[in-house]
Amino acid sequence: MEKRYSLIHNAAQHRYEFRLDGGIAYVEYEPDGGIYRLTHTIVPPRFEGQGIAAELVAATLEEFRRRDEMIVPQCSYIVRYIERHPEWQALVARQVPETKA
Repeated sequence: MEKRYSLIHNAAQHRYEFRLDGGIAYVEYEPDGGIYRLTHTIVPPRFEGQGIAAELVAATLEEFRRRDEMIVPQCSYIVRYIERHPEWQALVARQVPETKA
């Protein structure tokens, strides 16, 4: 996949972003007991259908792999993405801490 955008870690807002011309696409996460719950993938409506979500998710997963950290995909888009790209399965935490109440 051709990389068109640079991944930005916005730690203050717990998300990974692509700055688009007139918008921001992002993957939100929640740190939880040493793993990261990936909760949402957002692409502004005018940028949908251009492959931005797939590129963003791949770049985000690559960053977690680079940092040797585990994830729990909770966003339906990310769940489907990992199902279609099983090379990312190794990042998925097998033992998941209970969600905070």
